[in-house]
Amino acid sequence: MIVVMKQGSPSSEIEKINQELQSQNITPEKIVGKHNTVIGLIGDTQTLNPGQIQQLSPFIEQVLSIDKPFKRASREFRYGEPSEVFVSTPNGFVAFGQNCPIVSVAGPCSVENEEMIIETARRVKASGAKFLRGGAYKPRTSPYSFQGHGESALKLLAAAREATGLGIITELMDSDELEKVAEVADIIQIGARNMQNFSLLKKVGAQKKPILLKRGMSATIKDWLMSAEYILAAGNPNVILCERGIRTFDRQYTRNILDLSAIPVLRSLTHLPIMIDPSHGTGKSEYVPVMAKAAIAAGADSLMIEVHPNPAKALSDGPQSLTPNQYQVLMQEIEVIGQAVDRGSQKYLSTVRDAARRQDSIVTV
Repeated sequence: MIVVMKQGSPSSEIEKINQELQSQNITPEKIVGKHNTVIGLIGDTQTLNPGQIQQLSPFIEQVLSIDKPFKRASREFRYGEPSEVFVSTPNGFVAFGQNCPIVSVAGPCSVENEEMIIETARRVKASGAKFLRGGAYKPRTSPYSFQGHGESALKLLAAAREATGLGIITELMDSDELEKVAEVADIIQIGARNMQNFSLLKKVGAQKKPILLKRGMSATIKDWLMSAEYILAAGNPNVILCERGIRTFDRQYTRNILDLSAIPVLRSLTHLPIMIDPSHGTGKSEYVPVMAKAAIAAGADSLMIEVHPNPAKALSDGPQSLTPNQYQVLMQEIEVIGQAVDRGSQKYLSTVRDAARRQDSIVTV
């Protein structure tokens, strides 16, 4: 249930409403959007009478029920307004969201050595990437496959950030490693295999770093959004959804089926930003550019592209990795599409400033 306040409602009136709701064992959350201030009601709201809540203040515009099981993740929770995830990096602030420029994330599947990761970071930054992705801990289907270098790889990611100023996205596999990963990562990735690891979701929800939540290989969209709800319910509002392909009966030609129809579906269901990973979605580098461009045309907010200086010698996922030169060409093509859908790089500074003002105004009460 949400309470929509009239424009210009005094803060004292909102506080009075909050106190009244708290006395009924309801947790109110204040959400300040571009056009409206909304109070989200968390708890057992089935016994609440919308008409009685409406009478609490003349500044209440309307009271709406949310019938979806994912309450905080639902689009209605923000009264239809998309949210932004606002990330501080050494190069400045980056905003993910429907009204923001396209954000590109690029890098190798695994951090292999210092020379490789720093070279890749410099090359993808030169082409327009805002974040470097790289796995320190790698979940693999086979126990005999390369599992990542672990903590030493985190140090190499930190060195790459120091050398380039790029933000860092890396995967967390176990809650025991949360503190180490959070020291380096600007965004913590929860991979497909851990999408329904609910205890891990609660842990990352209880800390402040933004979370990139990848869709599980066999997860429905409802499953995915309910996992996001675990993070949001634990107190972390900064969640980015990442479609990375789902498993189907036909795996002869592509690694997975990249579900681009998820973009408009998610737009109708949730306010959260959407990232697309065409590298895992297809599993073959020759298909990555066309699916990346299709994702932007369909309305994606961000792309995650695997890039390796020598894919033939990559320790993991070489066949789906672009070379730095191929990534540079793709980014030039993406910019053209971005301009056409009003998501180009020229929009970047004004969007970040606007997002910063809104971020400063968001208060949980």
